[in-house]
Amino acid sequence: MDRRFTVEGVELAAHLARPTQIHPTCQPGLVIAHGFPAEVGGGINSTSSFPELADRFATESGWAVLAYSSRGVAESQGNFSLNGWISDLKGAVAHLRESVPVDGVWILGFGTGGALAIQVAADDDGILGVAAVASPADFEDWARNPRKLLVLAREIGVVRDPDFPESIEEWSAGLRSVRTSDAASRMAPRELLILHGRDDETVPVFDARVVADSHGSADLRIIGGGAHHLRHDPRAIAVLLGWLDRQRAWLVAGEDR
Repeated sequence: MDRRFTVEGVELAAHLARPTQIHPTCQPGLVIAHGFPAEVGGGINSTSSFPELADRFATESGWAVLAYSSRGVAESQGNFSLNGWISDLKGAVAHLRESVPVDGVWILGFGTGGALAIQVAADDDGILGVAAVASPADFEDWARNPRKLLVLAREIGVVRDPDFPESIEEWSAGLRSVRTSDAASRMAPRELLILHGRDDETVPVFDARVVADSHGSADLRIIGGGAHHLRHDPRAIAVLLGWLDRQRAWLVAGEDR
């Protein structure tokens, strides 16, 4: 991560990848939102791999791409909360718009990041599309036992302050407020790609179908034999590269959908 921006007084680490050649008339922008860490240091879902992905998308597809770490993760300050991560994603979108003269912004989110991407897009008509990878339809599992989640968050280091949160009730209310399926219906008919592994052991593939049905015209792609961490599945990356190319072509053509 080679830059920083601030959201609600919390400094977040980020990496901005620019294409080698800027399109003379239109420049698409992409924000990459990571998922909830699987273990201390992030494990296979570590945000340390996302700058490389951003560079690849910038080089191969001509996008300006911002990858960042949400509060409590990696080099970013703060403590994890779902509402805080929503604010961070909104801040990342604003930072990209301020940093590069983009003509449209899309969001690519993995796991929790994909669910929050749909939530943010539902409230921001300026987000032209979302790709959600291995994302849950809601956070009811977390909401049913918030104290267990808080213990886990402390163990993996995304909640660092021993006095955080001031109110467990307020912190847990944020878990119940995000319903990806409801947000998907509100962001329609804007572009939504839903990518999920058929053998996802963390988020059932059923969640992907629920979100796709709620949107009504989502592009649902199920990767046969795919597990949860599709970031490391070349088939999933190929799908994402194709999706980015189509979004860029649409932006260049200036066509209505």
